[in-house]
Amino acid sequence: MSKNLPDKKPDTPSHLPYRDVNEAARIYILPNLFTAGNLFFGFLAIIWCIRGRYDATEAQIASYFTEAVFFILGAGLCDMLDGRVARLGGRESLFGKEFDSIADMVSFGLAPCLMMFFLILNPTEGLEFFRKIGWLIGFVYLLCAGVRLARFNVITNPFIPGSEKGASDFQGLPAPAAAGMVSSIVLVLINFEFRREFYLLLPPLMLLIAWMMVSNVRYPSFKHLGWQSHLRTQHFIALIIGVALLVFFWQFSFALLFMAYLFFGVGRHLRKQKKAKAAAEKA
Repeated sequence: MSKNLPDKKPDTPSHLPYRDVNEAARIYILPNLFTAGNLFFGFLAIIWCIRGRYDATEAQIASYFTEAVFFILGAGLCDMLDGRVARLGGRESLFGKEFDSIADMVSFGLAPCLMMFFLILNPTEGLEFFRKIGWLIGFVYLLCAGVRLARFNVITNPFIPGSEKGASDFQGLPAPAAAGMVSSIVLVLINFEFRREFYLLLPPLMLLIAWMMVSNVRYPSFKHLGWQSHLRTQHFIALIIGVALLVFFWQFSFALLFMAYLFFGVGRHLRKQKKAKAAAEKA
């Protein structure tokens, strides 16, 4: 007679990271709390943009939009921490990844899009051209953010052979960096007086940011930075000075920081192409 053996889940095949659907959909508390915080800050940014546009006096508008900018930056901080906490504790799941993308679409897609639309691409104010085409520019940005997040989920899917899970670079400008760029520009606009002609540069810049999200340009992810990372003395001092400048001149330092990140990726991409072309000519 055969012995009655207890039911056992099959071992996870070597090429699969999860045993079953339940394990892939497991909700780990701490990393997903940060993701929920990301979504919460994005929701607040949207509400503050709407209130700043329709429910604020002239004196309150700047205050509402400034707070909305910091809500988006707070969402970016939560987005940075949720992945790190998950990797640090070995508690990554497909649920967390999908939840993160949904939160990102709200915080880094819709929120900055509404912010720029209400202030620059306003259908009732501003230049005549923006009144007619502003909604389309806003939608293009939102569309590119959605495509960027969907593509990221595909190329980092652990079930796909050759996926870029754990890669040190992002393909395309990350959505949080794009949102930081847009919102920090808004921060500059509401704290400094600019000539009306300056606003002509903003829609093309917004379209450039949108395009860079879906481009193949590589951007550093900084995932390798951790408790064991170290710097030379002069670099550490430069970092402290940079943080101090960021805090004291916050009205425009965030815009400079995100702009530097945006064009750093472009410059590095062009250098790599130039080197590859030179190597091909020598071969």
